[in-house]
Amino acid sequence: MICLDLFLTFFKIGLFTFGGGYAMLPLIQEEVPAHGWMAMDEIINFIAVSESTPGPFAVNIATYVGRMSAGIPGAVCATLGVVMPSFLVILIVAKVYAAFRKSRLVEGAMSGLRPAVIGLIAAALLSIGKEVFAAAAELSPGAVCVSAAIFAVMAILAFRKKHPVLIIALSAAAGIMAGYLKF
Repeated sequence: MICLDLFLTFFKIGLFTFGGGYAMLPLIQEEVPAHGWMAMDEIINFIAVSESTPGPFAVNIATYVGRMSAGIPGAVCATLGVVMPSFLVILIVAKVYAAFRKSRLVEGAMSGLRPAVIGLIAAALLSIGKEVFAAAAELSPGAVCVSAAIFAVMAILAFRKKHPVLIIALSAAAGIMAGYLKF
């Protein structure tokens, strides 16, 4: 029964999320703890891991939640659930897009979806940022400063178009060093 629940929940997340993995963060933050599959701090930790591993973010997080909740069968069900809506929608869109791409209705829908996706991603960023800095504040004021410094340096590197692997490696190294030095 949990496998069906994982499939249906991640199917819903995949079906109602436009804009990729980050846009589904608000739904994941709502659904996963509500089902008792994972606490918010675990989700935030895995977001960092998912960003650092190969593969699509949505697939990584669905697979992880499924695996932690119901083993390998849960991982398979959650992963299939999150990718199935995109697969079906792409099949349909590929079939009809050429005929409707110049439609004012389609153009209007696309121009409405783009800012909505940015808003969803921004909301997820603020929510996760709040959790990250709240967790650091529980450790010490120094941990908040170190977290803010890591964030600032990595944001600067990202805006300067440095390679994501470099940013991830430097972030991990800075976090390890900060933990080792007990900031």
